Amino acid sequence: MGKYFGTDGFRGEANVNLTVEHAYQVGRFLGWYYGKEKKEKCKVVIGKDTRRSSYMFEYSLVAGLTASGADAYLLHVTTTPSVSYVVRTEDFDCGIMISASHNPYYDNGIKLINARGEKMDEETILKIEDYIDGKMEIPFAVKDQIGCTVDYAAGRNRYIGYLISLATRSYKNVRVGLDCANGSSWMIAKSVFDALGAKTYVINAEPDGLNINMNAGSTHIEILQQFVKENQLDVGFAFDGDADRCIAVDENGNVVDGDLILYIYGRYLKEQGKLDNNTVVTTIMSNFGLYKAFDELGINYEKTNVGDKYVYESMVKNGHRIGGEQSGHIIFSKYATTGDGILTAIKMMEVMLEKKSSLAKLAEPVKIYPQVLKNVRVKSKPEAQNDPDVQNAVKKVADSLGTSGRILVRESGTEPVIRVMVEAETKEECESYVDSVIKVIQDKGHCE
Repeated sequence: MGKYFGTDGFRGEANVNLTVEHAYQVGRFLGWYYGKEKKEKCKVVIGKDTRRSSYMFEYSLVAGLTASGADAYLLHVTTTPSVSYVVRTEDFDCGIMISASHNPYYDNGIKLINARGEKMDEETILKIEDYIDGKMEIPFAVKDQIGCTVDYAAGRNRYIGYLISLATRSYKNVRVGLDCANGSSWMIAKSVFDALGAKTYVINAEPDGLNINMNAGSTHIEILQQFVKENQLDVGFAFDGDADRCIAVDENGNVVDGDLILYIYGRYLKEQGKLDNNTVVTTIMSNFGLYKAFDELGINYEKTNVGDKYVYESMVKNGHRIGGEQSGHIIFSKYATTGDGILTAIKMMEVMLEKKSSLAKLAEPVKIYPQVLKNVRVKSKPEAQNDPDVQNAVKKVADSLGTSGRILVRESGTEPVIRVMVEAETKEECESYVDSVIKVIQDKGHCE
């Protein structure tokens, strides 16, 4: 990770950690970098979520891009996966999404997407950071080389058409709830489900610039759970602020998270003989119960570090077809290069309709194990993690759990914190095992 850009872009509080000057500089660099060896104009497409500050960053990016000679194509309010789709299908040099995903409204972010619709490579990002830090100068465009801005809502509409084309059956008479988190999906999701014939019930689709993710969307799934039960819906789907995540709710109001979605679609592909390499890609945070269920089906799995970036890297490297995170970032490599919440909802509808089954029945074989995760603030993460007594305590828990659970101890990537997580058959066991490891960390003087 760089100085400004993390695994999911340049993110921070608007005009505090992430300023309009930063956005202008990102635009200046990208416009110059992708245009310096081209005879024709560099083309960059920009999308944004519904945060008030997204307008500010959009105009700053446009100013930087056009000042460096690039043409900026504006999708306006749209989803992160739609920017990825437009970039890779319509010959753009790169794409930019203005969003802080599931963060509160006062945060924002700049996500960079390469010409293949993937997250920008580290090498290019480090060059952008050098420019922001004043380590290099780039020229201004002059005369007819100055760029222009293009209203490109048509690109967003083509993405909507693409999503509709992926459905295998009509959704007629299916009662579907959608929680749009007052974010990017607020118009797109309803348009797709209405076009496919569903009886669509939508909540949190009235963005005012300040209410994105506020008691809404995939990070507040309890709102959709109640809505599905009260309205006796067949299924519900909740998205996050930029709609690259989806968490589902079955007809009984139970949560179907990313792990269960991976199980349902992985099993569906295997039954059809289409599960490439007989493998599903997960992260180390996926639930122990998911792996037990995969074992029973004879499905292999890979475990990556936390982050959809690492899931996608594994999928590309090894040719896997489906992967994702418990949080609802699900990647279907045949159809997209990034997590796409609305696409995930469409794929869940496909399995339900093709198998003539409810979501609750599809998820039923998986026994989700109770999980307890606690954070311990430490002076030195490596010292605490590598302490022989701590390692012995972890091994003791692992041996006690055997095949009926697991322990995971890892360093936070952003805080001075060690995370201790245990999954076991009861919540009480989880608590006891987690606390036993934390006590050793404390007793050895590693805590702040």
